[in-house]
Amino acid sequence: MKEKVREIKLDETVRPQKLADYIGQNKVKKSLAVYIEAAKTRKDPLPHVLIHGGPGLGKTTLANIIAKEMNVPMRITSGPAIERTGDLASILTNLKSHEVLFIDEIHRLNRNIEEVLYPAMEDWALDIVVGKGPSAKTLRLELPPFTLVGATTKIGALSSPLRDRFGVLYHLDFYENADIENILTRSSRILNIPIHQDACAEIALRSRRTPRIANRLLARIRDFAQVKGKGTIDIGEVNRAFLVLEIDSYGLDGTDKKILQIIAQKFAGGPVGLSTIAAASHEEKETIEDVIEPYLIQTGLLERTPKGRRLTPFAYKYLGIAEQTLV
Repeated sequence: MKEKVREIKLDETVRPQKLADYIGQNKVKKSLAVYIEAAKTRKDPLPHVLIHGGPGLGKTTLANIIAKEMNVPMRITSGPAIERTGDLASILTNLKSHEVLFIDEIHRLNRNIEEVLYPAMEDWALDIVVGKGPSAKTLRLELPPFTLVGATTKIGALSSPLRDRFGVLYHLDFYENADIENILTRSSRILNIPIHQDACAEIALRSRRTPRIANRLLARIRDFAQVKGKGTIDIGEVNRAFLVLEIDSYGLDGTDKKILQIIAQKFAGGPVGLSTIAAASHEEKETIEDVIEPYLIQTGLLERTPKGRRLTPFAYKYLGIAEQTLV
């Protein structure tokens, strides 16, 4: 729990507040800048925005920047936190004009709750049913214009009616290593951590092309540098820290390797279903699907097929196993 709190504080400390400070995702930034400027010129709320992509790629950061650039407050909640339609109604009726409502994990909203959002997003209205049976009546309450920003790691889990009501859809992809290096340079400056450029490049290489992981590794390596070294992060400190953290040059850790080895040794390299992998590895299915698998696929170690997950030839080479012995 303490580690989780520390990570949240780290994210808040290094999180950019302006679009100009947001590194990477250039296509997203360019179009978003246009939409924000147009909305401010017309004095309209920004169209509803749906942001999807893997964990740690900057969805919450982008939502925060939208509110900052529009000079409006942002109210934060999540799909699992909204359990009843009354919860959502309370949030919507307390919004201020042009305010940003950020719903993280929006794909986890209950379908009944989604239906409350439809008129709110389209007509700035909230429909409330009063009474039951034949005497039930629907009251419509006017809402102030607002911007809904939804974030999800599973765009396919959203219902079509909800997805279609977003005016702007953005997909955040894995970052280039050069962008991760720039993020690390900026974070080290904010956190007052002296770092050598080659050390910065090595951390970027092992950061799974994900800003959140890069910043977390930077903070952990800082601990090693302060306790075991001279307080400055150089390439020697980085390599020593990664040996202890058991993160290799591809950014893979023990859990990643365990998944690959299980597919290779227990299931002859696949194809094998996700639920079976989860049961064999004692890892949560959602963790494998949302956190582990996307990077393994991006790295070229794993592929999805209609019959299940399967190792690639590169995975056999990485594991040091001859592919023909696993037939």
